[in-house]
Amino acid sequence: MTQDATTDKAAERTILIADDDAPLRTRLARALEQRGYTVIAAGSVAEAMAHVEKPPGFAVLDMRLGDGSGLELVSALRKARPDIRIVMLTGYGNIATAVAAVKEGAIDYLAKPADADQIEAALMATGTRLPPPPSNPMPADRVRWEHIQRVFEQCDRNVSETARRLNMHRRTLQRILGKHAPKEQ
Repeated sequence: MTQDATTDKAAERTILIADDDAPLRTRLARALEQRGYTVIAAGSVAEAMAHVEKPPGFAVLDMRLGDGSGLELVSALRKARPDIRIVMLTGYGNIATAVAAVKEGAIDYLAKPADADQIEAALMATGTRLPPPPSNPMPADRVRWEHIQRVFEQCDRNVSETARRLNMHRRTLQRILGKHAPKEQ
């Protein structure tokens, strides 16, 4: 077997995880390593771009990274390796971003928090059949709470700016922020 063939075989079980959420990235990396993948972890678009020259066989990319969009990585990875299987992760699940991700070349789009089983199932899925619905989906109240908290953090915990961006009255936002997160069912 030539060196190139050996390198190609190694790339088949290599996965790039690009997510700026360090605990999630670490947890996914460990879980996927236990499943036999060689994991390349990156916390930013810039870190992930360093691996485009020798692209892995798989990638799990966050839609929003601190220094850019995971969509930038999708097109760069797809150009370097047309057969790469890419799954997008996001805390902001909506139709427009899902369509954009698939148009760029992602094979699936999962809402956070996605676990390693869901990610591996999406990466290995064939055909156009949709995966089964989650057995225990996050309740809508919890999804709303998570979104508000993320925007609040992105606005440096500024209530007025968060309320403006969410198109919500400031007092309503203050009441929501004053409550505890809804319980998961």
